[in-house]
Amino acid sequence: MSQPPLAIAMGDPAGIGPEIIAKSWAVRGLRSLPHFALVGDPAAVRRVWNGPIETIGAIDEAAAVFDRALPVLATGNAGEVTPGAPEVGGAQAALQALEQSVDLVRQGAARALVTGPVSKAQLYGIGFNHPGQTEFVAGRCGVAAEDAVMMLAGPSLRVVPITAHVPLAQVSSLLSVELIVAKGRATAIGLTRDFGIAAPRLAFAGLNPHAGEGGAIGREEIDILAPAIAQLRAEGIDATGPFAADTLFHARARAGYDAVLCCYHDQALVPIKTLHFDEGVNITLGLPIVRTSPDHGTAFALAGKDRAHPGAMIAAIALAGQAADRRARA
Repeated sequence: MSQPPLAIAMGDPAGIGPEIIAKSWAVRGLRSLPHFALVGDPAAVRRVWNGPIETIGAIDEAAAVFDRALPVLATGNAGEVTPGAPEVGGAQAALQALEQSVDLVRQGAARALVTGPVSKAQLYGIGFNHPGQTEFVAGRCGVAAEDAVMMLAGPSLRVVPITAHVPLAQVSSLLSVELIVAKGRATAIGLTRDFGIAAPRLAFAGLNPHAGEGGAIGREEIDILAPAIAQLRAEGIDATGPFAADTLFHARARAGYDAVLCCYHDQALVPIKTLHFDEGVNITLGLPIVRTSPDHGTAFALAGKDRAHPGAMIAAIALAGQAADRRARA
């Protein structure tokens, strides 16, 4: 355990974040997880878990504690937050934990960042002005939001939404050759740097049914996607498509690419959550640090009931450690 630990931002203390982080620690040996520290309010963990917890004063103390207790780097008291009942105090605590966790990784005190689920609605209520944690982390690292790529990764599928948290009616107007090329480049680099894939294969989904049917059902594939793919290929990136999305996610199709770039949020997230709901990981490509998170939300309805499944958090911790190791070796 000579390496720095992972920093895991607690997420909203009224959600399932504290529970699934604690449950991940409980199976650390069975799942060969790297050592980590939860950054947040120790009381939020104690409300939902009876296992051993030890508050630490600095993150470099996590290694000495990890075998016997969940190390918690306290960021302050969130107040009397009730599991399943989100409120302002919880949102403030989640943001404080996120800010401190990012800074720990940027400073090298932690080697990777894992973020617990937050409520965007609650964060917006306290003045948070980013679309999500991905954009916040990118800004904190000095990276433009458009250069940070959100990838959702599971055991048999990796997807990238080219546009994400925008109304569906705006997707066509937001797509551009420049945007698609930038996302493609960042995805190819990320697959090499964080997944160890020497020659990444990228597939692109069309926007329209049947990938536009040669222009009969829309021209975005002809006017925007095809030129972008051609530019990526000219740069030496193995990019193919655009393909009809309805035939792009079955097992034989998945064998032909390492990641698929999709035009909008649900086009990417429906297949990954269908195939890998309890194993999906959100990893942000294009950052100077490693950042992952479970591919699910706060699940307030499950909070405090000991029913939250930790699978995606376990996968996020494992992937963060693997990606950090690859970057260190490189």
